[in-house]
Formats: sequence, C-alpha cells, structure tokens
Amino acid sequence: MSNSLVTVRPRRIRLVCWASAATLLVVFSLVATSLTGRTGDGYGTFQRGDQLAMIGLGVFGALGILLFTRPRVVADAWGVRVRNVIGSYELPWEVVRGVRFDRGAPWASLELHDDDLLPMVALQAADKELAVEGVRALRRLHQAHLAALADGPAAR
Repeated sequence: MSNSLVTVRPRRIRLVCWASAATLLVVFSLVATSLTGRTGDGYGTFQRGDQLAMIGLGVFGALGILLFTRPRVVADAWGVRVRNVIGSYELPWEVVRGVRFDRGAPWASLELHDDDLLPMVALQAADKELAVEGVRALRRLHQAHLAALADGPAAR
C-alpha cells in the first residue's frame, strides 16, 4: 500500500480570516484610542482600563475569527484525520464508504458505512481546483486501501 501522506487546508477562507482578524484588531484599537475624556453629560470619564478592555474585545473577536482557519484533513494509508472548526475525527479507511463532493455542496464529506456523512470543511468549493485535487488524492488513498483488502492479508 502507498505510504503517501495527503494534507489539505482551505486557502481562500484562511486569507479572508487573517485579513478580517487584523482589520478587526486595528478597528478596536483605534476605537480604544478614541475613548478619552467624559462619557457624556454625566460625571464619568473613560479610563485606561476602558481602553484596554476595548483592545481585549478586539483580540477575542480576532481569535474567534481565526477559529475558521482551523480546518485540516490529513490522510495516509491507515486512515483520515479531519479537523473542522469545532471537533476533530480520526477514522480508519475501514469505516469510510466513499469521499463525496456533491455539486453545489460548500465542502466535501466522507460517507461512512453507517450512512453518516462527515463534513470536511477543509475541502471547500471556494478553493476550486485545490479542493478537487484534495478529493482526488483522498479517493486514491481510499481505493488503494480497498485494493489492499481485496488482495488479502499477504499484501499488507
């Protein structure tokens, strides 16, 4: 069986997320620097803590956006490891029936023998050819595993 390793990460969403996170952080920092003086008609004034809190909110918002850069699929002869925005899965090829990338679907998915579908957010339609190549590579690994099973224990 092939010892090749396939690693796929989305490209377009990572670029958008990094740019959005940086922009959000800059905007919140600019807002924080503008928080000076009186709060309005009352007696309150903006303090250094208010500015730091605003920057902190920007940092947490940016980190939330960067969660969407987390998806990754890593596959080898043994199986496939899928890491989505929330949740990770490690599956041997024995439980996978096929690799699907349906027309109009936002991302590819693994069809499992128990009729479940496991989305692979790392293989996004927005990445076009990168996603298609990733799906083809996963299908080749899956087919190689099925061929090794058909050859029997002597082939492993």
